[in-house]
Amino acid sequence: MKGFFLRGRSLIIVLLVFSVLFSCRKDDDTTYEYFISRSQVASYSEANIEAVIDLAALSFPEAAGLKSYINDGVKVYKIVYRTTVDGSTVEASGLLSVPETPGDYPVLSFQNGTNTVNADSPSEDPGSFMYQLVEYIAGMGFAVFIPDYPGFGSSADIPHPYLIKEPTVDAIVNMFRAVTEAEEEFSGVSFRNEYYLIGYSQGGWATMALHSHLEQSAGNEFNLGGSVCGAGPYDLYALFTGMIEADTYPMPAYIAYIVNAYSHYGFFEVDPDEILNETYASLLGSLFDGNHSTGQINSELTTSIPELITEEFRNGYLSQQYASVREALTENSIQGYRSEIPLLLVHGDGDTHVDPDVTTLFYGSMIEAGTSVSDITKLTFPGLDHGDAVLPCMVEGLKFLTELRDN
Repeated sequence: MKGFFLRGRSLIIVLLVFSVLFSCRKDDDTTYEYFISRSQVASYSEANIEAVIDLAALSFPEAAGLKSYINDGVKVYKIVYRTTVDGSTVEASGLLSVPETPGDYPVLSFQNGTNTVNADSPSEDPGSFMYQLVEYIAGMGFAVFIPDYPGFGSSADIPHPYLIKEPTVDAIVNMFRAVTEAEEEFSGVSFRNEYYLIGYSQGGWATMALHSHLEQSAGNEFNLGGSVCGAGPYDLYALFTGMIEADTYPMPAYIAYIVNAYSHYGFFEVDPDEILNETYASLLGSLFDGNHSTGQINSELTTSIPELITEEFRNGYLSQQYASVREALTENSIQGYRSEIPLLLVHGDGDTHVDPDVTTLFYGSMIEAGTSVSDITKLTFPGLDHGDAVLPCMVEGLKFLTELRDN
């Protein structure tokens, strides 16, 4: 009898050990290839969301049109996951906003515009007004992904690879993979293999780069339903050329951001002081440290292109000496191709930051490559500058994507 009891007790101990080991497997990040952790950072009721939209509509009447699409509250999580930058594995982060009601939901991924302050990245500031408006989209029946991009959030210790395609696309795709493989972590919410994309400015470029990758290179891993790209610098070579040939440019921070990122990641085979005058070249490391806003960076630079850019670079841009600059910008531009997945391109025709001709030329290149006019639409907002067109882009874009989802 005593032996039976001891054997029984041993069996119970063994079962308990196996139970503990099994129950810990989901929390042990080594069991997931991409996913590391999640933590809830906010929740909003349907009534709260509608009240905030009403408030936003007082300043931005376009926002009122979103209210009719809201039918649920949302939960917001910070996600930490693995991705690759410059050949090394790093911990990246972002936000995931899901409907309050358990269910199976399509994915909408939002790619944000140019940011230089780590504290302003999505996972660091989920309560900001603009990010809240994106988080609320989950109340329309989407699982909403908002990646930080490498260089922000959990990867703030590395320079942001600004407008560099591979690490940008990899970070977004790997966030998809991380959440999908760990969907048991999200209280009855599952993620349908049905993806929609939207982004503005840098995010418009990132969205188009991702659209191209998912359609042409990802096979059946991700079923892309459609994308909205706002004011993206699709042709970086043409845009950069236009910047350095101008007398003035209102956002010198963009030029310096490109030089800083492309130099750090080895795309430019010339030193920054061969492109920027020394007064400014020596400031790059301190300006792009994650603590300075674009406004602060602009104030340390100059809008005068002859003062900002070296005479040798301006006069010799097309020479062999600067071939690596031209090749890098071309490599990270988005080439026109035949797309069969619905696309909406939007731009304000008064944009002084990203020339609206970039969107017009990109639209033409897609048509020339074989994209049907029934699959790509170009929408222009008369008189709107770069910042003014953000909300109209989001409103029209969400209408476009919800129609694709529901039809």
